[in-house]
Amino acid sequence: MNVQGYDCSIVIKTDYREIDVPYSYETIREAVSLLQEEAAIEGDGVCKGIKKASGVRGCVVTPLTIGTAPLLLYLAMGSIGKPVFVSETRNLYKRQLSLLPFEDTERFDLVQYRGDDRILYEGCGVTGFELRFLREEAVKLKLEIYGVNSPCSYPYSDLIKKEHGEKFFGDFITYQINGKEYKNIYGLTLSCKKEGSTKTEIWIRRVLEKGEELPNSIEELVISARLIKDKYEYRHFGMFRITLKRLVFVSDETIVESTDAVIGSVKYCVYGTVLTDVFTSTEEILP
Repeated sequence: MNVQGYDCSIVIKTDYREIDVPYSYETIREAVSLLQEEAAIEGDGVCKGIKKASGVRGCVVTPLTIGTAPLLLYLAMGSIGKPVFVSETRNLYKRQLSLLPFEDTERFDLVQYRGDDRILYEGCGVTGFELRFLREEAVKLKLEIYGVNSPCSYPYSDLIKKEHGEKFFGDFITYQINGKEYKNIYGLTLSCKKEGSTKTEIWIRRVLEKGEELPNSIEELVISARLIKDKYEYRHFGMFRITLKRLVFVSDETIVESTDAVIGSVKYCVYGTVLTDVFTSTEEILP
């Protein structure tokens, strides 16, 4: 895997928008396969191979901000509903994203800026994602990227406006399970694979406390993320909300080797719907 580093700048381009993805760790590279020619019977036994470009593969990891969260979560989920005006506001709209069990959803272009080099990856899609919440850390989204077109040089020298919006942090996340808020949840990872079929899993990291154990069967889990500074308009702070239905307990990966507070992981599979509410100013076209 060709790790191309932390010092890259990534721009995602859709039909209507171009956004800068702040501080990205990424492993986008050209996927290569070989056309193999078997050795002749009377020859020297040497096999020959021809290099064949097979599109692109890799991932992008980025913290979510008030400016990037709506589009990036849409690319991860795959489906978007019509904008709904939020009452008692001037120009705030809510959109509901639905997790689709397909990898052939919205296509986008990705431009990688690295020094003087500009590389264009056209027609990219998402085969899976991880959304990570952890106290004292920024909320991060990892997109698994694929594409059938080989990369090429990006011919334009125009610069995209840098994204400097406030980042979502794990300290300002609330978790409600079956209508009850759990304050002992230290972090959570939502993982989804979308190749062939959808497999959605959740790892919940919780502090072991008496009377606060998580149920084995969860009918509804609601994750609410909120900013403390940036807002869409006066008094309406940035936020997004994820609702998951029908979570079934898989395993408890807690290892107790200390008399101090213990943080352990519990794994669930998601068998119901996954819906995300995002908010934007104005009725702009999101993708």
